[in-house]
Amino acid sequence: MITSPRIYQDSIDIIYSKLLKSSLYRASSFETFWTVIVYAIIEVSYVYKFGRNPQLRLAVLKDGVVTKPLPKLQRPANRIKEGLTYIIPLLLMDLTMIKKFRGVSVHEMALSGNYDSSTLSMSGSFLAPTLHRFTLGSPLQMRRAIPLTPPSSRQIVLQLAASILIYDTVFFFFHLALHKLPLLSKAHGKHHKHGEINPQITNQLDIVERLGLVLLANFSLNIIGSHVLTRTLFVPMFIWLLVDIHSGMDQEWGYDKLLPRGWAAGSQRHSHHHQHGTKYYEPFFNWWDDALEWALRPQTSNDGDQQVQYNRISTGGVLCLPSEPPWPRV
Repeated sequence: MITSPRIYQDSIDIIYSKLLKSSLYRASSFETFWTVIVYAIIEVSYVYKFGRNPQLRLAVLKDGVVTKPLPKLQRPANRIKEGLTYIIPLLLMDLTMIKKFRGVSVHEMALSGNYDSSTLSMSGSFLAPTLHRFTLGSPLQMRRAIPLTPPSSRQIVLQLAASILIYDTVFFFFHLALHKLPLLSKAHGKHHKHGEINPQITNQLDIVERLGLVLLANFSLNIIGSHVLTRTLFVPMFIWLLVDIHSGMDQEWGYDKLLPRGWAAGSQRHSHHHQHGTKYYEPFFNWWDDALEWALRPQTSNDGDQQVQYNRISTGGVLCLPSEPPWPRV
């Protein structure tokens, strides 16, 4: 798609022209429900594989016991509360905030939010959120203004790659804060309270962490001006990566096997993080974790006849890696 963009462009143009005519795609809550549907499909497929292939489970490979019982997995009917906890805060934002995308004029944004664009001075930047103009005739933000022209195939690929890399970076620092700051650490503890890691742990999140994850994903897309079609394609890629690192399986075709050796974190590294909670904070790749480990590794220097150990960075106790996680083991 990068080297021969015209091969794919015709298909992209046709697909996007159909989406433009879809009232469902133009709905302000489309991305929320699209995310829920995609997550359900991907998670269920991973849970099925997890339950039917004990030889792939990391816990089985570690203990060498193929008959190791499965962890307790929840039925879909028992996860309605979890789904509502995810959907309701996002729907509140969908139905009250104007969507702002690159390639859409401020005039169109204003009209979608029930404003008269000729009398409104509104920023087109996503960093300047704007509430819907609530009236009896338009009580909620029901539609979003989207670009009229499709993206190029090259644009899609580059935006997807850049947004994943940006998310990997910003979530690394957010995740580090979740472990090191007491208030956030208490909220994050819910994500680590489990026995054997399995695909359902992906969404076992406190509402603070869940909103942080969603907002950081949106930031990673918006900061580079991703096209709305890129955002649509980002959702399955992003969710697949999230579920994959929480899968609890060593799969032959895991994304960490597809990338060059040493680039990807993968399920094994993230499983280690869930078990110990003392390192491997980066979700998808290794670079920031490796840099942190290098920076905190004690170094020895000769001070006259005495050897002195020091760290490359002064942590002040904030980034010191504890030997035990701050939440009880299960």
